Amino acid sequence: MSGRGRVAFVGAGPGDPELITLKGLRRLRDANVVVHDRLIPRALLGETSPGAEIIDVGKAPGRHCVTQREISGLIVDRARRGGLTVRLKGGDPSIFARLGEEIAAVRAAGIAFEIVPGVTAATAAAACAGISLTRRGSASMVVLATGTDHTGQAPGLDWDLLARAGATLVLYMPRRSLDSITGTLVALGRDPREPAIIAERIGAVDERVVAGHLGDIAATASDAGVAAPTVLITGPTVEAASVPSRLRRALAAAEVGTLAGVER
Repeated sequence: MSGRGRVAFVGAGPGDPELITLKGLRRLRDANVVVHDRLIPRALLGETSPGAEIIDVGKAPGRHCVTQREISGLIVDRARRGGLTVRLKGGDPSIFARLGEEIAAVRAAGIAFEIVPGVTAATAAAACAGISLTRRGSASMVVLATGTDHTGQAPGLDWDLLARAGATLVLYMPRRSLDSITGTLVALGRDPREPAIIAERIGAVDERVVAGHLGDIAATASDAGVAAPTVLITGPTVEAASVPSRLRRALAAAEVGTLAGVER
């Protein structure tokens, strides 16, 4: 491995800047270069050193201004110049974040790297809704799946397996294919009365959770004007959803300078 520079793949969490780990925050503050996704909170970018180079490579659904190959090349290029390059990703870098391709590029270039985990949208959404993803006697398994592929359509998953699974299902980025996803699960035997939620912009100040049932959550989300980024959670543990996000925001508003007060 080269000693000239190194890369840290850092999970920023789902949108609340306080959900980054202490290690992730230290790496961000030490970075010479930060290559970040579209939905990274501005407060986190404000934690970088004054001389750091900040590069936005964010992608929006159906609009990829920077290709994945270009992003990987950019990371390698900056790391070869020396110092620390932080690849700042929303949520956890290892979950639906194209981490594998970026690691492959860094490895091929002989550059040292580390991965700093982050809070993923599934656990953040469950926390926002006041539910557990698992519960004794109800669900001892959680399935994480993507709700869209690179074309924006429902992916080629084993839908029959998902419909039969006695598990809490979490589908990332499902908004554009929500009718198809829920309709397929119900058609293959999953109970349409099963409780379900759509969590929108989890961790952001305008986060929202819309509750319903698997059979009607697509229509409910549409009527409520829910927009990406979203997460769908369905299963027996969802029935206790209390959606305390307004309280969480009120408590957060009472805190001042939390990030700034973290010791390096």
